[in-house]
Amino acid sequence: MSLPLVTLQISLAPSDFRHARYLLPHQISTWRGQVDEILLTIDLHRSAGRFAIDWEVGRDRILELAHSIADARIVTVDYEESAEQKVAETFLGGKTPVPRKDFRGGPYYAYLFGLSEARHDHVLHLDSDLLFGGHSPHWMKEALADQAADERVLISAPLPGPPAPDGALHSQVTSPVPNRPNTHDFDFMSTRLFMLSKTRFRDTIRALEPRRPPVWRDSIKAMVEGNPAEDLPEHLFTSAMRKHGLVRREFLGTGKGMWHLHPPYRCRDFYDKLPDLIARCKSGDIPYDQRGDHDINDSLVDWTEARTALAHNRWWRRLAKRL
Repeated sequence: MSLPLVTLQISLAPSDFRHARYLLPHQISTWRGQVDEILLTIDLHRSAGRFAIDWEVGRDRILELAHSIADARIVTVDYEESAEQKVAETFLGGKTPVPRKDFRGGPYYAYLFGLSEARHDHVLHLDSDLLFGGHSPHWMKEALADQAADERVLISAPLPGPPAPDGALHSQVTSPVPNRPNTHDFDFMSTRLFMLSKTRFRDTIRALEPRRPPVWRDSIKAMVEGNPAEDLPEHLFTSAMRKHGLVRREFLGTGKGMWHLHPPYRCRDFYDKLPDLIARCKSGDIPYDQRGDHDINDSLVDWTEARTALAHNRWWRRLAKRL
């Protein structure tokens, strides 16, 4: 029996260029041999807040970078009515308008557009800031086989963080899958990295249900920043998964497997070390304190600058300056 065809879909925006110039080639080289289409979707719809940083500078650069990837299909996120209707019919039961951004100014429509635009039913979505290690050439085949064998699995993804010696995930609460080392089930969604079948989504969840953020301060934040008061897409997926008894399964796989790391912040030390971080992920040169942690921690990057900047740039501080 032949395996399903898979689209690798990577979301890009102008503000991503500073890290994407290193990470996009890394991501493509990691997955090219395991997918049947490479789709790069570029969101040129600017939002407010931290997601708009370096937008003007990055626009031309991110387009040039995307077009440098051989055999990739480059699509600008289409906000026209016909495209929006297709997205709505695929994921929202036909209800329009589809929210453009979430309350933080982060992508909403762009996530769903990327999935809708993929030519194949199975889509591996990546955010542009992820690093990968292990690099097993068999991970995708194993994920497809696992989804076929277990109808509860809506989402598959590589192991979060390099494997710890004890096989545990130290940065997250999970449900380890019995008799399967380095395999964990979650009852919640993360939109930064996932592989799903659009058919399984349609057959199980059918449609997401947009809603306001459940916490009132997030609605206030949206108003202050000029963003829509819309909850995150991953929260909508999570509610639907719990309602229908579905899981997100993240696993290492055979051999060296496949795992990923996510940078929780941005700072000078991160950008300076990024080429070396990619090399260390490829070689497996990972410190003990990073193993079992899905976010890049201080054993690899000094995040002091980023934490300090974040503490002084909270949305309520920006509001106070305007009053």
